[in-house]
Formats: sequence, C-alpha cells, structure tokens
Amino acid sequence: MSDSGEQRAARFREAFERLRSEVAKVIVGQADVVEGVLVALFAGGHVLLEGVPGLGKTKLVRTLAAALELGFSRIQFTPDLMPADIIGTEVIEESGGERRFRFEAGPVFTNVLLADEINRATPKTQSALLEAMQEGSVTVSGETRQLGEPFFVLATQNPIEMEGTYPLPEAQLDRFLFKLVIRMPTIDEMSEILERTTAGDEAAPEAGVGGAQIVELRRLAREVPAGRPILDYASRIVSATHPDSELAPPKVKELVRHGASPRAAQAMVLAGKVRALAAGRFNLAFEDVRRSAVESLRHRLILNFEGELRRATADEIVDEVLAEVGPPRE
Repeated sequence: MSDSGEQRAARFREAFERLRSEVAKVIVGQADVVEGVLVALFAGGHVLLEGVPGLGKTKLVRTLAAALELGFSRIQFTPDLMPADIIGTEVIEESGGERRFRFEAGPVFTNVLLADEINRATPKTQSALLEAMQEGSVTVSGETRQLGEPFFVLATQNPIEMEGTYPLPEAQLDRFLFKLVIRMPTIDEMSEILERTTAGDEAAPEAGVGGAQIVELRRLAREVPAGRPILDYASRIVSATHPDSELAPPKVKELVRHGASPRAAQAMVLAGKVRALAAGRFNLAFEDVRRSAVESLRHRLILNFEGELRRATADEIVDEVLAEVGPPRE
C-alpha cells in the first residue's frame, strides 16, 4: 500500500526542517534567505545570493554543503579566470612514446558548486556555467559530459555598483531560480554573531541528507498537484511584468523595458510546491505561488532608461504587480 500524500508531505517536511535547523547552528538570522536556499535546492534550481562583502554569503553556502552528504567545490571568480578553469580542459599526456588527450575535469564536476563573487569575472567566463546550469552537462572539444545529480549552483555577487564588477548576462540571470538579497543583521543578531565567532569553537552542522534523498524529494515536489486556476495565476503575474501586456500596472509600463520569461512562472510554481510540502501539505495554494514571486522575478526584470534614472528597484515593481494581479475570487 503506497503512502498517502499527507505522509509523503510529512517526510518531506521532516527533511526540510532538519536541514534548516542544521544551518541555523551556524547562520544567525537571515531566515528568509535560508528558507529560499532550501526551497531552491528541493525545487531543482540554482540561487544567486547578493549582498555587500562580509554578510556571510560564502559561510551560508559552506554551511549548507556541510549539512549535505554531497560533493562540494568552490570557484573564486576573478577577472583573469578562464572558462577552462571552470569546466576543465583536454591535456596531452605521453605514454610509451605515444601522445594522447586526456580530459582534466574542472571544479564544476561536483554536486554543490559555490561560484564566489561571480560578477568579478568577465561575461565570457560567467557564461561558461550556462550549459551546466541548464542542461546538467558540459561540452569540451565537441564531447558532452554529464554532471552528477543533484547539481546545485549557489553564486554570490556583490552589488553591481561596487568597483570591479561586471553585470551578469541576462541569459545567465534567467538560469537562476531565485535571487536572494542578504541584508545587514539587526543589532541583536550582530551581537549573537560576535558571541558565536569570538568565543571558543564555532558550532558545525551535521550531515544528514544525501544525494539520493534529495533527488527523491525533488521528484516528490513535482508530483504535488497544481490546479489550472493556480497555474493561470502564475502566468498572469509573469504577463503583468511586460510593459505591452494589458495586465501591466503603471510602474511596469513606465519603468520596465523587458519583463520576465516563462522560466519565472516555472520557478514560482516549483518553489510553491516545495513550500506546500514544507508546510506539510500535498496541494499547491495561491499563497505558495505568491510567496515565491519576488524571489523568482527580481533578477528577471530589465529596467528602461527611466527606471534606471529614477533608481527604481525590481522589488517595488513586483510588489505593484502582486497588488494588481490577485488570485481569482472563490
């Protein structure tokens, strides 16, 4: 006899909360960011973490990797980093007087990849991750090699206004399921950070979730039923981010050059299914989709000249979209 949806949702919630509690042993505050990272992990997407240096972006990724029984690699992106430094290259080796090519795998061949300060590298190097993030494979010298499952990229970036940064290409931004913004801790949180990090040994998370379980839970998330009205709701939200749409609110028409792609709707629905399971429900609700909207859309909106001039933010535009486009009334 197969388990009911409620039983499977309960197992999912137990794994989700176990990971959350392990990360909380090290990371103080940032509850929304931690939840967003875990949602993206179980939704099968990648995450872009933005914040000024020193807010714990890299520490969050390392902590999550330690709480997972998975392979982990870190790439420090710098202006002189080359694509081959990421995906690997063919090298010549001699044996018995014969020369042959051997593939030297790059750090992308792992499960959890930390792309640290990704926007300090040139756009050409940033784009080296595109195939890996979208297809789960890399192509070198005409041969395609599959990456292992699960494959999860967490990229950190400094705000684009900071010196020595390059904007991420729109095509790469669209490959990230979520963009999460790490903000300054409160006074109380900062005091707790100081207490944890300046007195004795720091706490360490325990590994408790393996790769096979993550793949299984990702598959379970996709099985959560989604009614057509909820799918239509996600579609209308994305349509409303386009200035030529009849659903677009005034701020979108005034400040946006290009709206979000269909990947944004996919992100909201998949993330919503994970949030439903994390709440112990085996059904998708309108609120699950709504809660994932800002994280799914903020990096996919391209402002026009007026938007840049007025220093508009994607978050405020998405908030207006959500205020204008509500779920259908019962």
